[in-house]
Amino acid sequence: MLSIRFWGTRGSIASPGKETVEFGGNTSCLELRADGRLVIVDFGTGIRALGGSLLANDLKKGPISADIFVTHTHWDHIIGFPVFAPLFIPTSEFRIYGPVMPEGFTLHRALELATDYPFWPVHISEFPAKLTFTDILETTLDLGDGLTVISKMLNHPVITLGYRFEYKGKTIAVVTDHEQFWNPFGDESDPMYSAEADYEGRISAETENKKLTDFLVNADILVHDSSYTEAEYRNGKQNWGHTSYESAIKNSKIAGVRNLIIYHHEPSRTDEMLRGLAAQYVENDSALKIITAKEGLVLTI
Repeated sequence: MLSIRFWGTRGSIASPGKETVEFGGNTSCLELRADGRLVIVDFGTGIRALGGSLLANDLKKGPISADIFVTHTHWDHIIGFPVFAPLFIPTSEFRIYGPVMPEGFTLHRALELATDYPFWPVHISEFPAKLTFTDILETTLDLGDGLTVISKMLNHPVITLGYRFEYKGKTIAVVTDHEQFWNPFGDESDPMYSAEADYEGRISAETENKKLTDFLVNADILVHDSSYTEAEYRNGKQNWGHTSYESAIKNSKIAGVRNLIIYHHEPSRTDEMLRGLAAQYVENDSALKIITAKEGLVLTI
C-alpha cells in the first residue's frame, strides 16, 4: 500500500485564519507511507502537526525513523524544521535529502543558518535525534523494501527538485514550485529579436517540458504546483517560478496521470476562492481526476 497525507498545502507563506480553515493555512509538508516505511516531503509549517501525530501514534510502536526529501531551501519549505518534535527524541533517526546549490551551498548549511543563535534558540547540532544529510541533484535512489525515488530538476528561482516515489508498481510524484519552461526570445517587436535565438529558445523550452512529462508518465497521484490561473500567470506572474492550473492539467494529461492534486495554494486564496476554482477546473474526464489539496486529505493507492 502506498499512501499520502497532506499536512501543509500553502505556498510562499503560512496563511492561517477563519477564511482558510477548510483547505488549511500551513505551508508545504507531505507524509507518504509505503506500508511500514515513512517518507516526508518538505519542512513547511505543516510539519509541526505531523510531528505531534508521530509522537502520539508511531512512537508507541518504536523509534521514529523516516526518509525526508526537501524540494528546496525557500522559507516556506524549511521553516518548520526546528519545531518538528521528533528531532528532540534521541531514538529518532532521519535520513534527509536535498539539492546542493552552486558553490556547494547545501540543505544542511541552510538549516545551520536558520537555527543560528540570532534566529532560533536550539541549533541543529543540539538536536538529540540522529540526522544524516545527503546532497542530490537528478538521481535514482533505492531506499530499500521495494521503495525507489527519482529526482528531477524543476524550473524555480533556486535549485529545486521534484520527486517520483515508486513502490510495488504504484507511483506518487511531487512537483511543487515549478514553472513551465518558456521561450524568452520570441518577441518579434523587440529590437534585439533574433530568429535563430527564437528558434533555439522554443526548442529548448519544448525539450525541457517534455523531460518533465516523461518524468511524470503514468503516475497514479501527481501533487503539482498550481499557484495561479493562466490569466493570473500571464498578468504579471511569469518568471515567478510557479505553475497555472491549466499547465498542471496539461502536464497531467500528456503524462497519463490518473489523479492530479492541485497544490501550493497562493496564500491570498480563501476557502471560498479555492472552492470556486475547484468547480471551474474539475472535469468529467475518466482519464484524469482533479482534487484540490486540503490539510488532512489522505489518498491511498
